[in-house]
Amino acid sequence: MEKSVDLVPALVTFLAAAHVIALVYWIYRLASDRQPPKQKPQ
Repeated sequence: MEKSVDLVPALVTFLAAAHVIALVYWIYRLASDRQPPKQKPQ
């Protein structure tokens, strides 16, 4: 049972890191979309 208690801080840290990475990726995508779109010939 003690191992599951030690697992909680690691899980919280992992989730926090995942949210930070997702936020940075979302801002990067937002900045990329702000550039003038190039029309692709089809």
